[in-house]
Amino acid sequence: MESNNTSRSFSDKWHKNAQLAFKTTSDPQSEVFNWIVGRNGFKDEQGLVNYLSDKKRILDGGCGNGRVTALLRKYSNPETTEIVGIDLTAADVAQENLSDEKNVHFYSKNLLDNLEDLGKFDFIYCQEVLHHTGNALKGFENLVQILEPGGEIAIYVYKQKAPVREFVDDYIRDRIADLSYEEAIKHCDQLTELGKVLSELKLNIKVPAVDLLQIEAGEYDIQRFLYHFFAKLFWNDAYTFNENSVINYDWYHPIDCTRHTIEEVRDWFNQSGLVINHECVDHYGITVKGKKTDEK
Repeated sequence: MESNNTSRSFSDKWHKNAQLAFKTTSDPQSEVFNWIVGRNGFKDEQGLVNYLSDKKRILDGGCGNGRVTALLRKYSNPETTEIVGIDLTAADVAQENLSDEKNVHFYSKNLLDNLEDLGKFDFIYCQEVLHHTGNALKGFENLVQILEPGGEIAIYVYKQKAPVREFVDDYIRDRIADLSYEEAIKHCDQLTELGKVLSELKLNIKVPAVDLLQIEAGEYDIQRFLYHFFAKLFWNDAYTFNENSVINYDWYHPIDCTRHTIEEVRDWFNQSGLVINHECVDHYGITVKGKKTDEK
């Protein structure tokens, strides 16, 4: 069951930052748009349009402020496709952000509860959410229950990272989880400032493999090298300083923050009678899409 800390983390995040990444998520010129579309196996916005063109009901499971709901609405047909967004803490924020959109509905729901009153969907998008529920597998299974036979579900969960990065992440999380949003953001501001300074160096380094630390040989920007293997010091020039800091807060404040392996996620799909048709594993997470072949 999602902890009170995690619910508070995301309620504060979205209610205090209702527009966070909202416009950029739907902008095909933005990095975040191309990250979402690319990791889900689409070459560009036309690929997404083609995929969504025959979908009748789409669920955005764990919609937050509705930024991906808006993306799904923009690239699907509002006359023929209904989009439903659910979120435990921010459905009201999403509703406000998409109040002018046609054929979009929002409900306050916990992914760990029975979701059958929502009806069936032929596409379910649930990304950057399941690892915050306290029971990612249970949340996934609940979503599969409302997937139409022949329908597809696409999920993204955090990947288990290098050992030093895992240690530092848990160390920071344990120390700020009980703090208020305002107090936690002060610590995240410091992490963000370090990420900014490292990014501004524009310094590439060649790194040898270090197997015990799960460091892969290669050439890295110094900020991304530390980000990948030692601590999440997020910085992106496309965002304001506060937006960058909120993204660091999003990672470090919620206690419910499980990390997974591709083998584990494949087992979820296989056990649920789904045929996997797309996988993407990067430094940060695991994206898997699969089709429901029967009533299981």
